Amino acid sequence: MTEFVQQFVDGLGRGGIYALLALGLALIFGVMHLVNFAHGETITVPAYVAFGISLAVGGNWWLIVPAVIVAAVLVSVATEFVAFRWVRGSSDFTMLLTSFGVHFVVVAVFVMAVSPKAKNFEKPGWIFNTVRVGGVSFEIVDLVTIGVTLATLVLTVSILRKTLFGIAIRAAAEDFDAARLMGVRSNRVIRSAFALAGFLAGVAAVFWLMRTGEAEPGAGLVPLLKGVIAAIIGGLGSLTGAVLGGFALGLAEVYLRAWLPGNLAGLTEGAVFLLIALLFIVRPQGFVTVRRAERV
Repeated sequence: MTEFVQQFVDGLGRGGIYALLALGLALIFGVMHLVNFAHGETITVPAYVAFGISLAVGGNWWLIVPAVIVAAVLVSVATEFVAFRWVRGSSDFTMLLTSFGVHFVVVAVFVMAVSPKAKNFEKPGWIFNTVRVGGVSFEIVDLVTIGVTLATLVLTVSILRKTLFGIAIRAAAEDFDAARLMGVRSNRVIRSAFALAGFLAGVAAVFWLMRTGEAEPGAGLVPLLKGVIAAIIGGLGSLTGAVLGGFALGLAEVYLRAWLPGNLAGLTEGAVFLLIALLFIVRPQGFVTVRRAERV
């Protein structure tokens, strides 16, 4: 029972990171019907920001945390302005290729300007400390990740439900044509959605980088794929589904890694994808059914 609880908390910690990334992807998909494969750059670029700060002043995470979040927001907004705004009226395939293009350009820039090899930086000293609660040991990083993730999700829900900014985003996600007729400015709404998605990715990046402690040209690829999978599991375009999918994916990874025999632990990813395939046989739409609106 003790091991089960420990793994549950570990799964929630991992799943919180995936949920934040999936929620940002779902926001962008809602207003543009775009699966943004450039979203991983909101982790790659902040990783190098963290590395640069570490070189300059050491591993001061009081500076790194806000810098990472700000960098993620700026990267997300810049991506929308530089790349996606100019192909907004194009086909879905064109927009998808554009997102891949942004990813490969960013990777190439860091390979040529910095190095193709990973650059390590100092992790927080408390990252793997543990605390005992009721006889069960928990890693502090998991508890902090869960707490900050839940606070961020509550803040996001409040913004989307109780502010004009949030109402405009939800209206655009529901029906962009009707929203524009009601006076919603498309450029402002899309830019705001990218900014909010960048903020969510920035919070996720903080905990991802605390765990990995390295920057490399493809640093955002793995978390991006996890976020995409979580968003699809939850029901692509559903904000609630994105969060559920993120936590479900994190829990599935942790429990499968713990339950599979030692010589099969390397097959965890394959086992996760098998479970996802079985889920889609039963529920092809994911956890939450989403009504599709035409993209504008």
